[in-house]
Amino acid sequence: MVAAAGMVVGAGAVVVACRPADLSPATVAYTTATTAKARLEQQHIEVSWLTCTGNDGGGSTGRSPSPGASTVVSVDCRGETKDGRKITVTGKVTKAVDGACVRGDLTAEVGGRQVFHVSGLGDCGATTGPTYRPPTPRPGGGKPTVTVTVTRTVWCKGDPTCWPAGGK
Repeated sequence: MVAAAGMVVGAGAVVVACRPADLSPATVAYTTATTAKARLEQQHIEVSWLTCTGNDGGGSTGRSPSPGASTVVSVDCRGETKDGRKITVTGKVTKAVDGACVRGDLTAEVGGRQVFHVSGLGDCGATTGPTYRPPTPRPGGGKPTVTVTVTRTVWCKGDPTCWPAGGK
């Protein structure tokens, strides 16, 4: 149940709107990680892991840019190949479409060698996969319940009349 809740929270953090003013650091980080990994693997670079963070320069204010302002999110990715080489992907992103594409200025290095410098990754014309949608109510209006089962066995050594505890 906890894992499912974590996936729901994670999926909720990556919902994207296409207007530049709605470009969020979480969206940029998720989409850059997805598309950069795919691009590296197209170049026959086996990625073990890749983690990205996004920063919109808003600091702790949490303010969104004004509607007429150009939104740019800096992205910084770190990872490793299956053979132990370090991966970095850095740049500025001006557009992100939910897991499908990012546009901006991105550079990737593997083992200290530049492997790409692009103005975008992925296919912005692609239909994106479904994002998180809350469960629809079941017929009859019931909600799912959570059941926790605890199993405990008690053994009594040397006492033939002692059986395992009831309510197992």
